[in-house]
Amino acid sequence: MEIFKLLKTNPLLSVSLALLLLFSGIVLFATEFSYNAIESASLWVRNYFGYFYLYLGLGCVLFLFAIALSPIGRIRLGSKDSRPEYSSWSWIAMLYSAGMGAGILLRAVQEPVFMQQHPPYSSTLSPDILALEFTFYQWGFTAWAFYGLFAMVIGYALFVKKKKVRVSASIEDSITNPLARNGIDIITILTTVFGLIAAIALGTAQIKGGINHLTGNDFGLGTMLLLAVFISLLAFYSAWQGVNKGIKVISQINILVALSLLLYIFSTSDITAILSVFTKATIQYLIDFLPMSLAYGPYDPGIAFLTDWTFYYWAFWLAWAPFTGIFIARISKGRTLRQMVLGVLLVPSIGTFFWFSVFGTSAFQLIEGWGGYHSEFDSVFSSLFVFFGNYPLASALNIITLFLLIGFLVTSLDSAVFVLSMFTDQGRKTPAKSHRLLWSVFILFTIMALLWLSSAKPEIDILIVVQKVLIITSLPFALFMVVMTGIFLRNVLRKH
Repeated sequence: MEIFKLLKTNPLLSVSLALLLLFSGIVLFATEFSYNAIESASLWVRNYFGYFYLYLGLGCVLFLFAIALSPIGRIRLGSKDSRPEYSSWSWIAMLYSAGMGAGILLRAVQEPVFMQQHPPYSSTLSPDILALEFTFYQWGFTAWAFYGLFAMVIGYALFVKKKKVRVSASIEDSITNPLARNGIDIITILTTVFGLIAAIALGTAQIKGGINHLTGNDFGLGTMLLLAVFISLLAFYSAWQGVNKGIKVISQINILVALSLLLYIFSTSDITAILSVFTKATIQYLIDFLPMSLAYGPYDPGIAFLTDWTFYYWAFWLAWAPFTGIFIARISKGRTLRQMVLGVLLVPSIGTFFWFSVFGTSAFQLIEGWGGYHSEFDSVFSSLFVFFGNYPLASALNIITLFLLIGFLVTSLDSAVFVLSMFTDQGRKTPAKSHRLLWSVFILFTIMALLWLSSAKPEIDILIVVQKVLIITSLPFALFMVVMTGIFLRNVLRKH
């Protein structure tokens, strides 16, 4: 009964759920039409706004560094005498697990190898260095700048101006139209849900691929549905427990396990080669960051490559930015803007660079030892498990990776459920458990419906459809980000 009361008295919640159900119904009953429409719309966004995304990404990076190094960076998220609510270790573990934990497992080997085998542009650099440099580019400063900008603006509104936890709170003093503000929050909710569905569905597909690889069987839809239920139940329990007792604990476990996996591969591979490639690729990334960000001259991979990779990544990071940024803001109370911005930009980027250097360099050496490449690492779902097959304790590594994938998916889902609940529970920092239950159940059923539809319509890749929906919904955020940043800067300069 309480759920029905919530829906009746909460327009933001009821409208968001109604729109999500409407979209799901259209996809379910008009699948082919929906696929074609989404495909056309996503290509239109990338073709006409792809370069705008590039320039926006570079602008976000430069703007955040400028804020961090300016006197504005001394502004504290909270009262002047407040101190960070979470330790640096807990803070980094939570922001990284929420932001892109499962992604680095999905792409650890596949993406560096793809870039090595298909260089984005002609270069005097060795294929190995260029491959890692471009991988760094797609997972580095720009991705975290999208997250960091939202975190900074929302954190300032939340802890300095004492606003509610909503994206619209960042502009409500300047844009007073309630329809406009509610529209921003509804789009945020829709995009967050689509992002979660894509992430969990892809994650369960990788876990199923790992199980099939380990057992030699061909498990199908039933296994993926059971995995979705298991992950959702763990995420619901974590979100029910809250940030301190649930999300923080699982995030710390994730990072410890990921670091153990990383150190094992690092210590059993060519350490000297990895450190050399990591150093060279990182330095080259810093040198080439500006022209790469502008796709300028010889650094232009061409529209086809950009559309398939960089434009897609930028749209994906943009689509995840509001939810991830809000969560980072929520756990950043007591930090200065300088501490938060530099922490978000630098720490996860450097960690990601080292991660890809270890796995990428080790994969390059395996290929060299084989005397050629025959598509062993082409699949994002099985490449990491194939890679581990060349190392001692391969079975243990694969099992650990499966549990780590589940852990990262749980922390992405539980933090998103918590953010969605804050949104729909009047912007409260600690939302009611009824909201957490409602969102957990709704997302679980949506994921299960998507997986079932993907199996029922094998001729149409439903998972790709959901990812392309993110590209479409990222466009309003890209445009809104410019407005939001301008209003934030004006407010800060007036008050400080």
